[in-house]
Amino acid sequence: MVLASIIETLHRADQQASLWLNSLSAPWSDSMWMMFSDKSFWIPTYIICVYFLFKRLGWKKALIVLASCGAAFALCDQLSNLVKHAASRLRPSYSFWMLDGGLNVLENRGGFYGFFSAHAANAFAIAMCLIIGFRNDNKHTYNAFCHWALIWASLVAVSRIFVGKHYLGDVIVGAAIGTVVGYFIGMFTRYLVHRYVDKVPFTGLTTIITKKISPTTIQEGPSPSGSPSNL
Repeated sequence: MVLASIIETLHRADQQASLWLNSLSAPWSDSMWMMFSDKSFWIPTYIICVYFLFKRLGWKKALIVLASCGAAFALCDQLSNLVKHAASRLRPSYSFWMLDGGLNVLENRGGFYGFFSAHAANAFAIAMCLIIGFRNDNKHTYNAFCHWALIWASLVAVSRIFVGKHYLGDVIVGAAIGTVVGYFIGMFTRYLVHRYVDKVPFTGLTTIITKKISPTTIQEGPSPSGSPSNL
């Protein structure tokens, strides 16, 4: 009973927060959020990323990074479908409470269940794979791209609230899962690049550092007092 009460309280808070965010939309911004939510709108962006992957990394590394993006996308998409049917949480567009509260629905309502957001998970998973993938180029830092990729993923995720397809909780959980999946697949890809393409020891993304310390030969010599050293 206590657990059910906590879940219901969280669900009601999620509904209120999502309805408030959705109410911030305006006629001029509706088209923008629909574009951000439409996967086909981002095709030119994907093409540009693919172009620079091949240009900066070479075809071998680029193909491995693209494979990681595809694997992360497929994993998040299938995991989302499994969780949606297991959790059986109705989308806000099917909730009478949300509709009576003035939910602004800009797209077709989609399937019945919406937890968690596949759009959010896929966007953050791809963003993480690309961020880690571009780090295989040691000549550039790509800090600006990292910020852009995370902003892009956030816009895709938030757009799902404004079009009325997901709750805030769906988006947050989806973004978290996508980030974790993308990170581990991206790091595994980085290991493959280091091991089989660059053929150098794997050092991780930022903090995993492997050092080989060569032995130092200490030669005996006179001590400051003139007597032989005891070292």
